[in-house]
Amino acid sequence: MDFLSLAQARWSVRDYDSSEVEQEKIDRILEAARMAPTGANRQPQRIYVLRGDRALAKVRAATRMAFNAPLVFMLCAEVGEAWHNRRETVMRGTTEDVYNTAEMDVSIVCDHMQLAATEVGLGTLWVRGYNTQVLLDAFDLPEGVVPICLLDVGYPAADAQPSAMHFERKPLEQTVFEL
Repeated sequence: MDFLSLAQARWSVRDYDSSEVEQEKIDRILEAARMAPTGANRQPQRIYVLRGDRALAKVRAATRMAFNAPLVFMLCAEVGEAWHNRRETVMRGTTEDVYNTAEMDVSIVCDHMQLAATEVGLGTLWVRGYNTQVLLDAFDLPEGVVPICLLDVGYPAADAQPSAMHFERKPLEQTVFEL
């Protein structure tokens, strides 16, 4: 499948069947995550594989957006390892970091994971609607490791469909400008 076909095939799944995701597919998704670019190649992502009743119950306590996915990746960033754009601090005359790439880096990693999952016949949902403190407490994350998003993964239920909004795209003239 060419890239545009792959990108068009991915949609936000909000209903999963109960089938387990095979380890070889999980490994492929994680390899795609490893290949994702990050600021200054710092690779601050920390990916937690959550499956099984105990782990998934903790996820469901933090969000209503788990949709019975049999697998959830909790994508976090070790914020101190992310690239900090200090060059802008010199230009702006401040001693504070102007930009930390942690959230952007993990978002790129998540996108790679979504596309890899789609390629192997799985559905995904990128989730930001959760209680961060519940996740921190439930999973006892190391100091400095912050949840950025959850990624629900699994086989879409037989009657699952993309939302109508999935097909709505603005024309390029509204989003692309040449200067």
